[in-house]
Amino acid sequence: MSMRVSAGVSRRTLRFRILLFLFGSILIISALYLSLAISNTLDRLDIVEAERDRWQRPNDVLRALDLREGSNVVDLGSGAGYFTLKIAAAVGSKGNVVAVDLRRLSLFFLRIRALLRNQHNIDIIVARPNDPQLRTESVDAVLICNTYHEFADPALMLDHTFRALRPGGRLVIVDRASTMASEPPASTAHEHEVSAAVVQAELRQKGFQIVSRTDDFIDPPGDEPWWLLVAVRP
Repeated sequence: MSMRVSAGVSRRTLRFRILLFLFGSILIISALYLSLAISNTLDRLDIVEAERDRWQRPNDVLRALDLREGSNVVDLGSGAGYFTLKIAAAVGSKGNVVAVDLRRLSLFFLRIRALLRNQHNIDIIVARPNDPQLRTESVDAVLICNTYHEFADPALMLDHTFRALRPGGRLVIVDRASTMASEPPASTAHEHEVSAAVVQAELRQKGFQIVSRTDDFIDPPGDEPWWLLVAVRP
């Protein structure tokens, strides 16, 4: 009787060990696959951004923001951090960058990239539609690059941006030019492009003062020309 019980216990122990081994193997394989996928994505981001450096004119965009050591800046529509990482280096350890985006996956990769680069002056906000969740009068500058045309309610987003900027704070918008030059300023839904004239009118309606506007800022290969608009909160 005791031999049967012992044999049964041994078989259960063996099955448990096999299951534990299989479960552990699956976890290890999954972790390796995930690590490889993350590493490949980071490599692709580096390649894509190196190419983007050739036509995006990032240094001119940073100059338009009028950054200082210790500046607090928002990258509204940051994605995986193309400009966020550059701004973080420009404002130094005493400065701060708030990266805002709706896409959690993009922000996940931004967090990893910031850690790998030892950049600890970056805060990340998962925005709500039409609400970037920014504190009132908390930042010196806001960058909106290749994002304005995606706003479902540009007027509301400009309200949030205006309140987030300190008096004298600067707003820089870079986006694709629209061929619809006659699009009315009251438009509240932009698709994949928007004219600088429309955005300029919307900024003025919200109380911004226009500093400069460059309609032919960049002409990337295989894409529409991009414009750059600089405004300040009085």
